[in-house]
Amino acid sequence: MKKFLVLLMSALLMTNSLSLTSVANAQETPAINPDVEQNLNIMTIGELATLDSAVYNDTPSSDMIGQIFEGLFRVVDGTEVELGQAESYEVSEDGLVYTFTLRDGLVWSDGSPITANDYVYSYQRLVDPSGQASSQSVEIFANAAAIRNGEMALDQVGVVALDDQTLEITLEYPAPYLPKLLTGSRFMPVQQALVEELGSSYGTSANNIAMNGPFLLEGWSGTELEWNLVKNPNYWDAENVYLENVRVSVVKETGTGADLFDAGELDYAILSDQFVQQYEGSDVFHSVPKATIGHLMFNVTREVTGNAALRRAIAQAFDKELYATSVIRDGSTALNGFVPADFDVNEEGVDFREEAGDLLPYNVEAAQADWEQAKEELGMDTIELELLVSDVDLSGRTAEYLQAQLMENLPGLTLTIRQVPLNNRLEFQRALDYDFFYGTWAPDYQDAMNFMEQLTTNGGINFADYSNETVDNLVNQARTEFASDPVQRRQALIEAERIAIGEDAVAPVLYQAATAYLLNPSVQNMQVLPFGRTINLRTAYLSE
Repeated sequence: MKKFLVLLMSALLMTNSLSLTSVANAQETPAINPDVEQNLNIMTIGELATLDSAVYNDTPSSDMIGQIFEGLFRVVDGTEVELGQAESYEVSEDGLVYTFTLRDGLVWSDGSPITANDYVYSYQRLVDPSGQASSQSVEIFANAAAIRNGEMALDQVGVVALDDQTLEITLEYPAPYLPKLLTGSRFMPVQQALVEELGSSYGTSANNIAMNGPFLLEGWSGTELEWNLVKNPNYWDAENVYLENVRVSVVKETGTGADLFDAGELDYAILSDQFVQQYEGSDVFHSVPKATIGHLMFNVTREVTGNAALRRAIAQAFDKELYATSVIRDGSTALNGFVPADFDVNEEGVDFREEAGDLLPYNVEAAQADWEQAKEELGMDTIELELLVSDVDLSGRTAEYLQAQLMENLPGLTLTIRQVPLNNRLEFQRALDYDFFYGTWAPDYQDAMNFMEQLTTNGGINFADYSNETVDNLVNQARTEFASDPVQRRQALIEAERIAIGEDAVAPVLYQAATAYLLNPSVQNMQVLPFGRTINLRTAYLSE
């Protein structure tokens, strides 16, 4: 078997999106002032839905899961990863078998040992077709797709504990991005004994989880809008975690967050719209591009929203540029495609979005032609639809913008808005109790595959119940048959996107996000990430 450095060289040759470093090469230890209290106050945009890494589908939950759990690898910054709970690993010649050795002395927050079998159980939960997990990414494990389709038993998934400290993962196909994937919140380990004891109650409160990350979450029983992250003394690298306490507050209104920051009650606040212009240029203002997308999704099981012409009409009937500059106003940009720009760039430097081109851009004439076709096919002169959104500030303004644009540009449309707390919106999505909804999604790893697999029949965010055999086959070809042929692989994903978005319009995209935020200048090394989780607090500290 080849050692880690051999894998590193081959991975770097195969992809320009992955950089691996060892813990020994991590950032230098900063000089921490012992007289400065290491207490931080930050905001999040929405309430916690769950702390169960297998079932979350929202950014606030992912952000917190990422602070209190750690997987085999951990994030160094936005595009680099390093070994986390794993001390070392080896890879087979064909790139399919990874053998990990866990660090000595790893323990859960209750003091019990973390074993390789906890990882086996955790990954099996993601694959289990009878569970609530929905991530398509797990089909990277050997036999996972067949198990999810009911063709094989769960214990045949390619994840095995050779002993308490040795984990063997066999892949369905070579995937040099595996280390990046395994840093995702979805792939955090869970304590098997506790999950089996608590059942559906696992993850519903801070008392119903066992944690293994840099921080422990306290003060959340399922409904609170404020909680604390405290340093985990049993974390294997606790000496390099500097914050002692982080108070996290749910702040849904941008103006409230800015006011709290100005009053010294927040050290980190997320901005949007007019507040960006107000603070831009100051030493507390920052903005970073994100791979997060804001999108619509249509319930294809309903007669009206099951009509592709209607979906295309809506996708083309609102001005995305105007939306980005007049509604969001935080540096976010209009996006005409499901895969964002400057995210998946090949070895020749060609961006996926550039090569794939625009899909369903703003075009009132084309929108109205599709609208007339839809009304004819449905036998309707007037159509009433409901847009489902969460009660976050931007979601409400987005809904109002879409309502005005769509009703102006699509004659005969009446659009109403249903605005509910995020938890309720997610429940309605899962129950297919909606016409169409607005939401956001951030990828787990840096590859166009992570976006396109979402739109397959069993895709992780496919709350539309959308299924297109051609799309499924193209994504599967890119994942398996074309895994070692980057040209054919990309073309398969481009064609899958053209069908799912350009023709079927199941999930039209509004914009590609940017994160504009205020940060106390005393806060050092707090990482605001370009994709996946929003923040990484492990390396942060206060200098004064």
